[in-house]
Amino acid sequence: MNHHNFKNLTAVFVNCTLKKSPEKSHTDTLFQVSKAIMEKEEVSVKNIRFIDHEVATGIQPDMTAHGWETDDWPELFKMIFAADILIIGTPIWLGEKSSIAQKFIERLYAMSGKTNAKGQYLFYGKVGGTLITGNEDGIKHCAMGILYALQHIGYSIPPQADAGWIGAVGPGPSYGDTQWQGQTISPPLGTDSDFTNRNTTFMTYNLLHLAATLKAQDGYPKYGNSIDDWDEGTRWNFENPEYR
Repeated sequence: MNHHNFKNLTAVFVNCTLKKSPEKSHTDTLFQVSKAIMEKEEVSVKNIRFIDHEVATGIQPDMTAHGWETDDWPELFKMIFAADILIIGTPIWLGEKSSIAQKFIERLYAMSGKTNAKGQYLFYGKVGGTLITGNEDGIKHCAMGILYALQHIGYSIPPQADAGWIGAVGPGPSYGDTQWQGQTISPPLGTDSDFTNRNTTFMTYNLLHLAATLKAQDGYPKYGNSIDDWDEGTRWNFENPEYR
């Protein structure tokens, strides 16, 4: 019997493909594996294709105050911040995450100086992971940069918080394709990869377990990590009896 209850969790999948809707995104196809697990566990799931939105470039919370005419980021951020779990998806280009993924991370970074009700940095208590697709090496390299960035701004990263799929090096069909050069691919390419399916499943459940744990205890205790306490002069040090 499954005694784990994830019904009160929310997750947002941010697809950093270079393709606007409704063009097919192979990254979104891999997202469906993780989403299906979450939906089976009755997690509330939302999806954002970042390139579909008019998001300004920059590292300020609202770039309309810095010379840009429009910036969808403030509204998008409400959806992202409302979620307990963030999964960033990206294709690999020239061995790196997409430029859209980098832009998304930069906009997250713009919010990282804000604090929560405990005086901790804003993303404390949130959980992050990443899914990556491509036709060239680089899954671990891309995951390394994305997961580092997420933890640096305050997201918590569980074990094995990344998964992905790459095809043969060079031009060819991509994850989820059913046709290539007039030939039918069945099942859709990569969907029967035990390695990808296992890692995506483990990642998904590790995100759920950590998010449920943090939510149950109202995030992290403020002991030793509160900007408010630091600014009030109770700086942590070995001589301060408050922190002994």
